[in-house]
Amino acid sequence: MTKFRMTAIVLMAALALPLAVGAQTPTYPPAKKDAAPAPAPAPAKKVNPNLPAPPANYEYASDGRRDPFLSLVNRGIDAGTQTGPQVARRAEGVPGLLTAEIVVRGIVLTRGAYVAMVAGADKKVYSVRAGDKLADGVVRTVTADAVVILQEVNDPLSLEKQREVRKLLRGGEEVK
Repeated sequence: MTKFRMTAIVLMAALALPLAVGAQTPTYPPAKKDAAPAPAPAPAKKVNPNLPAPPANYEYASDGRRDPFLSLVNRGIDAGTQTGPQVARRAEGVPGLLTAEIVVRGIVLTRGAYVAMVAGADKKVYSVRAGDKLADGVVRTVTADAVVILQEVNDPLSLEKQREVRKLLRGGEEVK
């Protein structure tokens, strides 16, 4: 579909929306015939005058649906007691670091081998050598200008189960 056709479709839909909305008469709660007429709602600040305002006595019935304004993060977990679904805990130190969180702060040569100083998400600095295990991979090598990590890929659609990530000393990252 060309860009012109897509723009034309969006424009036609935008023009047809106020006509369709204006033609409908909202009946949110069914009107009772023997009930007294409701007092007129106070004039509210309207963002779009073409949209109808719900009546003053309108209440949303969820009918078992979730509230779209409640966060789904940590749902079902009481913060004080940690009850609910099992909360995965990370190991302390280097084994708890993820590859994406690591920033290389420095590399030093010690006893003929390179040691990298890396900072994690907790803003602490750790020293790593070749062969150290991380939460999602293993440090493959440490060179004079980079740390090479063999990261395990947990994507079921990916054909590759491991990828090589090179964290550079001068900032940046290369993925192979």
